[in-house]
Amino acid sequence: MDTIAGLISEHLRPTGTCSGSPMKHAPLRLPSDQTKEINCSDSAQTIPLALEHVATTLPRSSGDACSDVPFCEFPSGDAPVGKSNSETLMSEAEQKQKDWKANLAEIGEKEGFFEQIGDLHSALFVKRGETLIVTFENLDHVFEHADTRMPWGHHFVETNGWSMLGMMAQGWTWYRDEAVFDFFDRLRDERFFDQFEQVIFYGASMGGYAAAAFSSACPDATVICISPQATLDRDIASWETRYKKAWHRNFSSRYGFAPKMIAAAHRVYVFYDPTQHLDAMHAALFSGENVQKFQCRYFGHRIASLWQQIGILKPVILDCVGGTLTRPKFYKYLRARRDNNRYHKELIARLEAARRYSLVIKLGKAILARRRGPFFRQAIKRAETALASPKKRARA
Repeated sequence: MDTIAGLISEHLRPTGTCSGSPMKHAPLRLPSDQTKEINCSDSAQTIPLALEHVATTLPRSSGDACSDVPFCEFPSGDAPVGKSNSETLMSEAEQKQKDWKANLAEIGEKEGFFEQIGDLHSALFVKRGETLIVTFENLDHVFEHADTRMPWGHHFVETNGWSMLGMMAQGWTWYRDEAVFDFFDRLRDERFFDQFEQVIFYGASMGGYAAAAFSSACPDATVICISPQATLDRDIASWETRYKKAWHRNFSSRYGFAPKMIAAAHRVYVFYDPTQHLDAMHAALFSGENVQKFQCRYFGHRIASLWQQIGILKPVILDCVGGTLTRPKFYKYLRARRDNNRYHKELIARLEAARRYSLVIKLGKAILARRRGPFFRQAIKRAETALASPKKRARA
């Protein structure tokens, strides 16, 4: 259903139908991880501004772009004499990053290669099967999972017997670096991608932009973009008000305008939330017979992390790789959102922003009937107070 009211009705009835098929409503449960998160970069407003008051209550997922937890923490009183806690944390973090890179270099030497690309980027290639997954992520995010000794997503790729080329950026660079351009030019000229039967470019947000842009180095590749940017060129996307620290970067040179770079791709999957206006405007710039767009309404910008929470990230990616993802199949996957705490909070936030107080009360009571939830009790109280005010009854 397209409207918020329609989505609310899904939660109010014990059973529902979709495409004519009956389906029982699973009991609502609180997610096991209630860790708070915040955005760690002023330049990347990955949480929609309309939902900022909800953001700090959302559980962290391994698919998220950043975390409020530092790279390492020194127990109170254990900092070496002569160093402040911040200096100690920094030195520990730097050492951890050096050890992590050294480990990747060792793995690359044994199983493929590890290459430092300029000052801000690196690449790890691990050879396994005949399918290659090229991933793009932020190195700050990678370091969050340094204990695993591998980039995020490697286990999933390896479990499926795929090869991996993991691209990592140290900061919000959008991979706009001549050294990165030269790297992909070299892979193309050396026919690196020809050794694989299938090549998949995957990324979300900044990584989604890079996946689309650099896919042109491998014609006939499959591209998976989640909440991608088409460009941050101020002459083309002057309406894009996020990511200000990247505005000075050149998006008009090689591999610049992502929608143009996907022309030679075999399939392009674009996932976005149409209610996130800036994301929807970027998605509108991607077009062509090879492009398939899938709407994730009310998922916000961080779609992949919510997919992971509701357990559909892996099946969606597997279907994209296999070329078997259809709209009916995808929207059937999305039914799992109806049992997710973060999704419910985003719905409540949108209803409050729209001053749909009666629906706030109905949805909140439907959720509280099945689980505890101080957030929803407070939302109901605010809605009841608003309804009691004559000035606000008209939008109830």
